[in-house]
Amino acid sequence: MVLRSMIGASVKRKEDPSLITGAGKYVGDVKLPNMHHIAFLRSPYAQAKILGIDVSAAAREGVVAVVTGDDMRDQWEPVPVAGGDRALEHYSHLALSVDRVRHVGEAVAAVIASSPEIAADALDDIEVEWEELPAAADLLSAYSGDAPPVFDSLDSNIVDEGETKTDDVDEVFANAPHTLSQRMFNQRLAGVPMEVRAVVAAPDAVTGGLTLWSSTQIPHGLRSALAGVLRLPESTLRVIAPNVGGGFGVKNQLYPEEIVAAKLAQIHNMPLKWAGTRAEHFISTTHGRSQIADIEVAFDDAGRILGLRLHVIGELGAYPPFYDIAHLTGLMATGNYDIQSVHFKASNVFTNTVAVAAYRGAGRPEAIYYVERAIEMIADELGLDAADVRRRNYIQPEQFPYKTPTGSTYDSGDYESNLNTALETSNYAALRAEQAERRANGSGALLGIGLATYVEMCGFGPYESGLVRVEPSGTVSVYTGTSPHGQGLQTTFAQMVADEIGADYDDIVVRHGDTGSQPVGVGTFGSRSLAIGGSAIHRASEKVREKAIKIAAHMLEASPGDIEFAEGEYRVKGVPSRSLRLGEIAARAYSDNLPDDIETGLEATDFFRPPDFIYPFGTHVAVVEVERDTGSISLREFYSVDDCGPRISPLLVEGQIHGGLAQGIGQALLEEVVFDEQGQLLTGTMMDYTMPRADNFPPFTIAKTVTETTLNPLGAKGIGEAATIGSTPAVVNAVVDALEPFGVRHLDMPLTAPRIWKAINAG
Repeated sequence: MVLRSMIGASVKRKEDPSLITGAGKYVGDVKLPNMHHIAFLRSPYAQAKILGIDVSAAAREGVVAVVTGDDMRDQWEPVPVAGGDRALEHYSHLALSVDRVRHVGEAVAAVIASSPEIAADALDDIEVEWEELPAAADLLSAYSGDAPPVFDSLDSNIVDEGETKTDDVDEVFANAPHTLSQRMFNQRLAGVPMEVRAVVAAPDAVTGGLTLWSSTQIPHGLRSALAGVLRLPESTLRVIAPNVGGGFGVKNQLYPEEIVAAKLAQIHNMPLKWAGTRAEHFISTTHGRSQIADIEVAFDDAGRILGLRLHVIGELGAYPPFYDIAHLTGLMATGNYDIQSVHFKASNVFTNTVAVAAYRGAGRPEAIYYVERAIEMIADELGLDAADVRRRNYIQPEQFPYKTPTGSTYDSGDYESNLNTALETSNYAALRAEQAERRANGSGALLGIGLATYVEMCGFGPYESGLVRVEPSGTVSVYTGTSPHGQGLQTTFAQMVADEIGADYDDIVVRHGDTGSQPVGVGTFGSRSLAIGGSAIHRASEKVREKAIKIAAHMLEASPGDIEFAEGEYRVKGVPSRSLRLGEIAARAYSDNLPDDIETGLEATDFFRPPDFIYPFGTHVAVVEVERDTGSISLREFYSVDDCGPRISPLLVEGQIHGGLAQGIGQALLEEVVFDEQGQLLTGTMMDYTMPRADNFPPFTIAKTVTETTLNPLGAKGIGEAATIGSTPAVVNAVVDALEPFGVRHLDMPLTAPRIWKAINAG
């Protein structure tokens, strides 16, 4: 199938045929000769000392070995966690913990057996002598000092703080006509990909190292981290991420299970597999969000924001892979608004829970939630329409690039035009009229309309790689350092390459996720794959096209300056009949009939380094109906107007938006990870952790504006996290708007029916 312009075309995904026919290959599908299986014994306590482990009763037919943390203490380095040297001194841990555990689910022993069933059965016969200790399971208690220390050698559970304050902010608040404040909670969420984490490790007799199959978003990053922990050269490790069934950020670091599988495979010289269960996933895979924020805004009679104070208390759990989330919240604290006087403080806090790390948006959804809720409260306080308050505070197009007081530099934007499109698409005026009529008639179905404007930081560096190789036949192999887990990047990248060099879309194969066959890459997270990875592929394609033009000039007996690439062909300018297709040029590129100044072959590699972050934006409108008598919420309509720059593959962009909306709305209405006072996980199964279903959603209405960035050659911005960021505050704003007649100013998520019913009756 040859299209003259693939960019912007809606084409069927290249990934789908194998997936829908069951021919895809996930880590769970990997089967190797003599492969054995691992099961992990995990702590039942949130904080406890390990006084002794007796593994003797676990021996049985089919069990190869049972190992404890003490057995392996000297076999590896600590698991990488945030904090560098300070972590090594005070709060590092090993892949199988020794002496102390600090969250339910922490692995302390492993069984190797001939089947997963035998390995799991053997766990029941391992006897551990525990000394349970008081746990710091509540974020506020851990922050205030009312909870026991998670790490004895630290002075407090507060480990990492940062502060940004403009000189005039206190004076602004002192003289402002109006101020208001609110404490807000961003509840803890679980990343719930369809495929839970899994790993297969096999010794490599040739290199003396290992091949590791992992359900990961970062194969090269995983290889580097694993090499450090196992004290192996990176060149002896090969990491393969085959089909990956979703990630959302929770597969973005090295986990203890990968370390254990790799080391034990090396010691016992046999392939080993661990495929986690859903229950294990909930207690051993990083969670997201979990912040408490105190926000205060100063504003004038017209609703213009004069100053912002925001203190974010971010939960780290016990062994965080990084500290960045609360600080990312600070970088986006002012949202889409021209707020010059700001005081932001971040306080990161250890607790005896599973680590909190990246989850779709990571810090940016939290920031936008806080500021968008504040906008609604300002409008309510002054009796103004929330859309008008937003207009009066937007950063204007002529102000870009715009430097925020907290350190971000927004590349480009036109927020008011985007808002106007959203208001028109949703018929906002008619919705407000319907709401007024219902309130006048005392309707039992309360109508709420919520707006949210968001801006997102994405396109994380420091680089990404791309390789484009035209084979002698004219077919094309593309290698990307990104590692998709459902985004459809094979389709998008093939569309780009087809247009750039004149290849047949159906003859382009995009390969990824194998450190043994592609240039070093960074991975897929932070809405970076198209903007950074796609830019590398774009530039590699340009290099291929330039060389193809030189070869075509030689073949057509013309100078390179007289050759043009047009309509998928390489031809002499003004003489379209004298033309060549890519396949003809490729055949010559690998022949012995080339001039001395042209090297054999037709391929190019590029590493694209972005100069800065990019900032997509958008406006969401949510329409809800709340049943007065029960508090039940129905999402009646949802409008999403997103600006991610040019859309190379509109169908895939729409899919990303749909998925992001589902996750953002899920946080607003349904999802929450809950621990009890002893740090026991109360929402550790799909029966307890409430995921949204298709019947929770109406059909989504999607529209767009297009604002290009100048920071990459595609002009493109990210879309993977955007819809999650805008949808959560839009839905909460809609529900609170529905409850406005009852004097409700704010409610914390998730907005369950009992919580709404109590608010109505209290009002």
